[in-house]
Amino acid sequence: MAINDISLTSGMRNNLLSLQNTTTLINRTQTRLSTGKSVNTALDNPTNFFAAQTATARATDLSNRKDGMSEAVQMVSAANAGITGITSLIESAQGVAQAALATTSVTDRASYETTFNTLMTQITELASDSGYRGTNFLNSQNQTVEFAPATGGATLQIQGFDATATGLGLSTAGTGSGSIDWADSTTGTAGIQSSATQLENALNTLRSQSSTLSANLSVVTSRQTFTDNMVSTLQTGADNLTLADTNQEGANLLMLQTRQSLGITSLSLASQAAQAVLKLF
Repeated sequence: MAINDISLTSGMRNNLLSLQNTTTLINRTQTRLSTGKSVNTALDNPTNFFAAQTATARATDLSNRKDGMSEAVQMVSAANAGITGITSLIESAQGVAQAALATTSVTDRASYETTFNTLMTQITELASDSGYRGTNFLNSQNQTVEFAPATGGATLQIQGFDATATGLGLSTAGTGSGSIDWADSTTGTAGIQSSATQLENALNTLRSQSSTLSANLSVVTSRQTFTDNMVSTLQTGADNLTLADTNQEGANLLMLQTRQSLGITSLSLASQAAQAVLKLF
């Protein structure tokens, strides 16, 4: 229908425009109430909309980094469990060495050699089993943990070490190549004492590496807490820029509905003048 097909009185046209404006405001208020936001698009408030988008995007990027941090914590925890187990095995090996020193029987020392070598094998196997999702800090593997939204912006390099028996400088007992012979009637005692020294050094190495891993774990957990706080701050800031006051919007909607009813009544009154013409017939 063309705009000029129907002619309205000035009063009716003004009332109609007022009703159209009221309907637009009602739709906007209903959108704010349904979304809970006063800024839903760039048309509502470009400055606040884009500022909120930037803050939300950064919060999302930081949240994605939390997964990597959480995985790093589990990797360190797996390594710590391995160190605890290896420490226990070394302490058991120290007991075996002490028992071997307490006897001069070649037969008994040969038996202790077998037990000692079994413990050395278990140390190596336990170190190999201490990985988490393909990363094993007890097998000299490293892990880079990302903290910043941009790749490489803030990182921590967690370095592993060789926690196998060989990596800890532990020699097997016996007459094989690289082994220390406990059962030799001449040098057996010195050999056992050498093994005991190696075990002490291995324990010191484990304690030192455990301390380093604990420091790295502290850094990662601190960054986790910091990231949680930053994400909350960014989200709160974005919400402050876009959230609607639902109480105020509810009052606005009530007033607009009242204004709409009055507008319809006013339009009806304006049309009565035109309807009066019909009474002439």
